[in-house]
Amino acid sequence: MGRGRVQMKRIENKINRQVTFSKRRSGLLKKAHEISVLCDAEVGLIVFSTKGKLVEYATDSCMERILEQYERYSYAERQLEATKLESQGSWSLEYAKLKARIEVLQRNQRHYMGEDLDNLSLRELQNVEHQLDVALKHIRSRKNQLMFETIAEMQKKDKALQEQNNMLAKKVKEKEEEQAQQSQLEQQNPHHLNSSSFLMSQPLNSLNISETYHHPRGDNEAEGTPSHNQTNAIMPSWMQPQMN
Repeated sequence: MGRGRVQMKRIENKINRQVTFSKRRSGLLKKAHEISVLCDAEVGLIVFSTKGKLVEYATDSCMERILEQYERYSYAERQLEATKLESQGSWSLEYAKLKARIEVLQRNQRHYMGEDLDNLSLRELQNVEHQLDVALKHIRSRKNQLMFETIAEMQKKDKALQEQNNMLAKKVKEKEEEQAQQSQLEQQNPHHLNSSSFLMSQPLNSLNISETYHHPRGDNEAEGTPSHNQTNAIMPSWMQPQMN
């Protein structure tokens, strides 16, 4: 026969109650160990008997660490619940706080602009003056920093432009020196350039170079003389051969 369904109520018989406690305690400890091993969970089990006897089980036998973790979790949960309740019930209070803060900021802004100063006491005026002095110091410090950065950037650009200008001036100077040398060479050899130009400009037929050749026979030497003289008449004096 199968075991019948146990009714969930206190066992009145003391002996039966003690036997049931021992059996169920062993099964509960076994289940706690199984779930900690199978699921890699941290388990802490605390049981007090009717007589006040403690029965406990903790993963890795570290009940203190598990209890600390439980306290932290419980505290965080309580704080979260309290925050939710406060946020739900204090919208009107939060609105009043924000409105008051906006009014304070607007009043301070008017004071910094030099307005609504009649109702301020001497101490409050001194406080406003001190805040303005601190703000001016910060503004001047930032302005000076920006000025120094701008000057450094301009000096860097000026140096780069100066280097570029020097390089261009050097190239111009080299070009002028080359042109001066070329002009000097032209002035030193004008005859050579003129003769070359003349020879290149005159056609070969006008020079009658072929008439200057002598015939191999000796009896024609007298006849070749006029041709030689005719050629000399056509050629300029500086190109004519010198006769000894």
